Amino acid sequence: MKKPHHLAEPNCFEEKAEDNFEIFPRGLNIVWGDDPRYWSLETSTNGAATLIQVSWLDVSGMVEVKQGKKYRVTFEVMMKPDAFGWTGSPVLVMAKVGKKGKYTYSEILLSSHSGEAITIPDGGVEVDLTQGSEKKIYFGLYEVWSGKWKGGLMIKKAKVEPVT
Repeated sequence: MKKPHHLAEPNCFEEKAEDNFEIFPRGLNIVWGDDPRYWSLETSTNGAATLIQVSWLDVSGMVEVKQGKKYRVTFEVMMKPDAFGWTGSPVLVMAKVGKKGKYTYSEILLSSHSGEAITIPDGGVEVDLTQGSEKKIYFGLYEVWSGKWKGGLMIKKAKVEPVT
């Protein structure tokens, strides 16, 4: 039996420049992502993921970077004109350094962005790797608190890049 969750495929990201990553949906972990009742993932390596309907939005990833820098995490998304269930349900973009790190996050209301491609959050979520020895950044896009069914979100990619 096929598992319902999509696990990140290692070849679905690009390092655009040193420590500057674009992670495409197939390179992310998507809860219910392998169940066509809930998500549609394009078959190409850099294709989009379209949310059909879920009550539990959980999309996450991880990259390994060099120490000594601060990094910014963002997601490029689009709300389809027929999107539903987002009113009053903020989405969180979260990031942390290492498995045991503390998350930093930003809340975004997507309901006012119908039909437009946007980068969320404005300015990104920053993590600091200037202290310690950890080199992994864990990040994600979440809405797991409202219990509402929602759909119509298209994820184009996540980005992790140094703060300049």
